[in-house]
Amino acid sequence: MRAGVLTVSDRVSRGEAEDHSGPRAAELLAAWGFAVEVRVVPDGVAEVEAGLRSFLASGVALVVTTGGTGFGPRDLTPEATRGIIEREAPGLSEAMRAATFGFNPHGMLSRGIAGIAGTALVVNLPGSVKGVEESLAVIGPALRHACELAAGEPSEHRSGLC
Repeated sequence: MRAGVLTVSDRVSRGEAEDHSGPRAAELLAAWGFAVEVRVVPDGVAEVEAGLRSFLASGVALVVTTGGTGFGPRDLTPEATRGIIEREAPGLSEAMRAATFGFNPHGMLSRGIAGIAGTALVVNLPGSVKGVEESLAVIGPALRHACELAAGEPSEHRSGLC
């Protein structure tokens, strides 16, 4: 299963900073069996939308973004993602934010969203390595199954309930 990681950063895209969160997200996704490609785009709705559309056109099952989910004036990744997805998946973003309550007061400042675009899943992650790690620790185990469901693949639901 293929995944794309889209790092959203003006500074990284201009070569003024090194991307640490994108490669870390790729490493974690690879551990869950995804074949991953990392790309970088500057902040901005049009740039992020173009990056997302490019990954989706290549047939990936999952695109995670890192960066652009905060309160800054150029943090527009959720707005760009809303322009791409057809159906939101709020449980994923809610779970990521909820996991930080009580020990990271900045976790609640993430405006990231998640949703389905065509047959692929798109998830916004925070821009820090720690935020990527905390978020993927929560949702990572469900991503493969979520991608299978989004693609319309047969699925076995094992809840243990009647």
